[in-house]
Amino acid sequence: MTFADIIYEVENEVATLTFNRPEVSNGFNIPMCQEILRAIDLAADNADVKILLIKANGKVFSVGGDLSEMQRAVEADDVQSLVKIAELVQDISFAMKKLPKPVIMSVDGPVAGAAFNMALAADFCLATERSKFIQAFVNVGLAPDAGGLYLLTRAVGLNRATHLVMTGEGVSATKAEDYGFVYRTCESEKLNRTTERLITRLKRGSINSYKAMKEMVWQSFFAGWADYAKLELKLQESLAFKEDFKEGVRAFAEKRRPKFTGK
Repeated sequence: MTFADIIYEVENEVATLTFNRPEVSNGFNIPMCQEILRAIDLAADNADVKILLIKANGKVFSVGGDLSEMQRAVEADDVQSLVKIAELVQDISFAMKKLPKPVIMSVDGPVAGAAFNMALAADFCLATERSKFIQAFVNVGLAPDAGGLYLLTRAVGLNRATHLVMTGEGVSATKAEDYGFVYRTCESEKLNRTTERLITRLKRGSINSYKAMKEMVWQSFFAGWADYAKLELKLQESLAFKEDFKEGVRAFAEKRRPKFTGK
């Protein structure tokens, strides 16, 4: 299968999914999200795949939603396309958590918005000293997508999650490791080696055990996600049609502080 916005490879029992839109800081648009979902399905269906590894090309792991696409949609009054992206990124996080195989996200550089929430959906997140995790939604008048608050509250607790999403403050990789949603932090040049060590360790385990563990984790912590997902999409769609969102996107494009009015 040919992909345009990602790279998908299988080697030595590992399926590697690489975000490959570095020219837009690996921002998610509809085609890229659809390709990511297809790649996850391929990994799920391939009996030779034991582990899914997600990484990215470029200096920025991902800014989350494609900001140039957001600007285009706002100016063209095509906000419905942004609602579609919100649906797709939520499907990606959901698929990662439901995949009956370990999912490793190996990140180098900033991780913002939906990409942050996908990192929370991974079973292991490895990060470098260059990584910073940012719930950037408040800066453009939105709320977390990709299952963000559902995942973040379970990862770091209610109060800390609320602080992160309401302030949009960045979290360093070291602090993220302290918070518990990053498994290991390393220097940038050691990321590949650190990732390989984890892969080697996981390969020793039984895929049957991993499948059972992920099912138990889902039932114990995430069984209510489907109901939450409906609310998240309803609120995201409402926010996407607000004037504050349009002002937030324009302000970002113009490199100025947004002037929100609550409209």
